[in-house]
Amino acid sequence: MSYLTANGVKLYYEDTGKGAETIVFSHGLLWSARMFADQIQHLKDRYRVIAYDHRGQGRSEVAPDGYDMDTLSADALALMDALGVDRCHFAGLSMGGFVALRLAIRHPERIQSLILMETTAQPEPAENVPRYRMLNTIVKLLGTRAVKKPVMKIMFSQAFLLDPDRKAQRQYWEKELTGNKRSITRAVQGVIDREGVPPKTLATIQCPTLIIVGEQDVATVPAKSEYLREHIPGSRLVRIPNAGHSSSVEEPEAVNKAIDDFLTRYLSEETQIQ
Repeated sequence: MSYLTANGVKLYYEDTGKGAETIVFSHGLLWSARMFADQIQHLKDRYRVIAYDHRGQGRSEVAPDGYDMDTLSADALALMDALGVDRCHFAGLSMGGFVALRLAIRHPERIQSLILMETTAQPEPAENVPRYRMLNTIVKLLGTRAVKKPVMKIMFSQAFLLDPDRKAQRQYWEKELTGNKRSITRAVQGVIDREGVPPKTLATIQCPTLIIVGEQDVATVPAKSEYLREHIPGSRLVRIPNAGHSSSVEEPEAVNKAIDDFLTRYLSEETQIQ
C-alpha cells in the first residue's frame, strides 16, 4: 500500500506498469481506485497506470475540509507532481471527471488527453438536490448501510442489478459502499454544491477528449455527455449498452475497448505530427 502527502493531505495511490505514456485514473463519489481494477489490469503492460483515492474516500485521509472541486483538482495536480508526472492521459469518472475538466482547463500543459466517464460540466440538477441532501442526512445519522438500496440503484444499471449471474459482484460493491465512514457526507456535499463549467470555458479544451457514458445512467444521464461532446472541440462520445453510472465496473470490456481505440488513435496522430 502506497501513500504520499499531496496538497497537505495523505492520499492512497497505486502506481502500476511501465510505458512511455502515463494514465491517471480518478474515481467517482463513494468509491475508490478499486473501481478501475479491470482497466489497470488491461493497460498496465503498455502504460504507466496511476490510480488514487480522493481525500476522505477509500484509503485516503479524512481531511476536515477541502472537498470542493477546486481543492480536489489541486490534490490531483500535487499527486502528479509528487510522482514525477509532467503530462498524462487523465481519466475521471463522475466526480473524477469534475476534476479532469478543471485540470484540462487550468493546466492544459499537463494533460495530453481526457477520458471523461459518466460525468458532466453542469451543476447538480435542482431536482436531484433535495433527494441527495436527504440521503446525506440519513448517512450522518445512521451510516451508509441505511441508504444502500437507493444508492445502488443510482450507481448501477438495472441490467447489472438484476443479472442473477452477477450477484457476487453486487455483494462486493455493496460492501464497498457500506464500508464508507459517516464522514463521506463531506465529499457528497462537495459534489452537491459544485459549480458548473460554462460552454465558453469548455470550448477552450484543446486536448483530445473521449467521453464515455452508460446508456442506463440515471445519475448523470446520457444527455449530459451529449452536452460535453457538443461543447468540447473534437471530442468523441461512446455510449456503453447495459451500463449505468459505473461503466468501468459494469461493462469493463466495452470500456477497455473504447479507451484502447481512443489512445491508439491519439498515439497514431501524435506520431504523424512528429
